[in-house]
Amino acid sequence: MTDRPPRLAGFAAFAAVLAGAGLPIYIHAPAYYAESFGIGLGVLGSVLFALRLIDVVQDPALGWLAAKLPRGPAAAGGMALLGLAMLGLYAVPPPIPPVLWFALTLVVLFSAYSFLTIVFYAQGVTTAGRMGEGGHVRLAAWRETGTLLGVSAAAVAPNLPAGPAPFAIGFAAMAILAWALMRGDWRGNRDADGTDMSPLSGGFRAVLRDPPARRLLLIALANAAPVAVSSTLFLFYVEAVLEAPAAIGPLFLLFFLSAAGAAPLWARLARRIGERAALSIAMVAAMAAFSTVLVLGPGDVVPFGLICIASGATLGADLTLLPALFARRMEKVAPEASGGFALWSFMQKLTLAIAAIAVLPALDRAGFVAGGDNPDSALRLLTLLYGGLPVVLKIAALALLRTVPGGTQAWKDRTESP
Repeated sequence: MTDRPPRLAGFAAFAAVLAGAGLPIYIHAPAYYAESFGIGLGVLGSVLFALRLIDVVQDPALGWLAAKLPRGPAAAGGMALLGLAMLGLYAVPPPIPPVLWFALTLVVLFSAYSFLTIVFYAQGVTTAGRMGEGGHVRLAAWRETGTLLGVSAAAVAPNLPAGPAPFAIGFAAMAILAWALMRGDWRGNRDADGTDMSPLSGGFRAVLRDPPARRLLLIALANAAPVAVSSTLFLFYVEAVLEAPAAIGPLFLLFFLSAAGAAPLWARLARRIGERAALSIAMVAAMAAFSTVLVLGPGDVVPFGLICIASGATLGADLTLLPALFARRMEKVAPEASGGFALWSFMQKLTLAIAAIAVLPALDRAGFVAGGDNPDSALRLLTLLYGGLPVVLKIAALALLRTVPGGTQAWKDRTESP
């Protein structure tokens, strides 16, 4: 294996492909199957809920598998499954009842996505360790910028006049290209003396026994929860409170493009003042942005667009700096990192489940009906949940972040000490 510098553009391309198979699937696939094959939204929702449960509980097993397999071939196989699943979902007429085909293709797609995410982030730990001082933040900036650009493209492309089939074909081609760009950057799952570093032999236990790693996982859970809440309620808020359903697509794109543009700036700021200080600034800015939502009403699309820019920019910090901190800790306590990032992936997905359980039943009890006329009390609750609950959750995340005493150097020392 050569010692050439890693191709960071390859990391960005790989991240963009993974992002295109993530959140956009939850936005577009149900609508496509409902409109094209007449499947009820209730049935599709039940299938997605069941698949989400499978997706969450399988992450530890996928982390174990990721640690046992050579990363290069594992990534190639995972990318092949991901591309085939996307083609099956959008570009192949269902050869079995559409609802079963929908479930089957998504099982393969979600499993491949989760597996590749674990392998990819674990590889990031290995690669950043060879990049010297600031390597984790620099790699995270490239990786998360690719993630946000991939989300933005995948959020728009399936709705273009050509339909989702060309998107699926382009996605499969991009998957091949991304793997090719990273082909020389994969490293194995054994240390220098050949010792197996599987999560069962040290990854899971090392992470869960390590106080700084546990704290970072809790911070990740608390800090991702506001995004999960706002993502769950975004369509409802724009449609029912702002009364601007036509603006949903542009606002959604504006949010993610802002996050993508801000990610390198947060990385640069973190190199100057430290990750903890930069994250604290981003959390306070996010609270200010979300709280402004509470005073908006029908027709306030432009002010809400500015809020999307501000909150999207703070998301760029969340996606860049927290994974970099966690990766740097994994380098110390669990260098193979597959087990650690299986737990990290679990925490990220858990926020979506918690958000759905916490906010959707509350709206239902208040009498909120998607796409219908809603009482003022239901709209007020929707506004409070969308703009107020994320502030409370961000306060909790900031409090956890501040539990490390002292300034930036103290945070760095605490997360890097054994």
